[in-house]
Amino acid sequence: MTTALPELPFADWADTKDTLHLWTQIVGKIQLASTAPRNHWWHVTLRVDEHGYSTQRLLHDGVHFRISFDLVQHRVVVRTRDREEAVPLRDGLSVSGFYYELEALLRELGIRVKIKAEPFGVPMTTPFADDTEHASYDKAAVERFRDALVWADDTFCEFQSWFDGKASPVQLFWHSFDLATARFSGRSAPPMEGVDPVTAEAYSHEVISCGWWAGDRNYPHSAFYSYTHPEPDDLTRQPLSPAEASWEQTGMTHQARLPYDVVRKADDPRGTLLDFLQSAYAAGARTGTWPFEDLHSSWCPPRGRVTAL
Repeated sequence: MTTALPELPFADWADTKDTLHLWTQIVGKIQLASTAPRNHWWHVTLRVDEHGYSTQRLLHDGVHFRISFDLVQHRVVVRTRDREEAVPLRDGLSVSGFYYELEALLRELGIRVKIKAEPFGVPMTTPFADDTEHASYDKAAVERFRDALVWADDTFCEFQSWFDGKASPVQLFWHSFDLATARFSGRSAPPMEGVDPVTAEAYSHEVISCGWWAGDRNYPHSAFYSYTHPEPDDLTRQPLSPAEASWEQTGMTHQARLPYDVVRKADDPRGTLLDFLQSAYAAGARTGTWPFEDLHSSWCPPRGRVTAL
């Protein structure tokens, strides 16, 4: 049975999204302090599951544990080998309140994690312990977000099954709160000048990334996107599918974008998104002279193959 994608107008849940994003950053930073490093910062990202999203298995103070955002029962769950404890998610729970409740719960489990307890990469700058402003939680809106997130994760996983090169997991980046996955050509990228170490590690190799975000206050529209790094000449002259997709400038580079509502209202939402992802990948692979003929997996259908210009 096909489930209709939910409406997700940003204005209807902007305050809730900000709060959920900041709660997620706290958990993301706990993961950062409790995992071994991996290339491109893949050790700090979260994974979508059947109830929402979760950390990987973590290790701190000799305790293995996992933290999950259960957006069905509306709680953040901490599981160890022997116990399961939770922080209920509710309207009125501030970022400060969540921070202290989660910290106390972890201490009770014998886990004392030190993090840089302030937001990263977002307009909000108040330290977590002091943020009593962000305290909105609309359960219905969060459930709609969860349904869209799980659907997008499933579709991205199918798209990545067509690829036979180095590829990232489908992962939720807590700093930007977008779901993304990436393909790599296998070649190093030219070093980026004047960037921070986080960015330098993320873009050390040629990459075509795609993802979905639910909008923010600078771009209050949910959309799917893709970009190629380094950006090749003539990238934006390449066709995109469907017709509603377009190339948009973001700073000095460009993204292919497709509004979420176009996908949601399509007769075949999954096929529409897969065609968009493939068209954006083909645009980057062709103009970036990737060895794309060597990167088709044995599962790759005809629609997933790149042909030469």
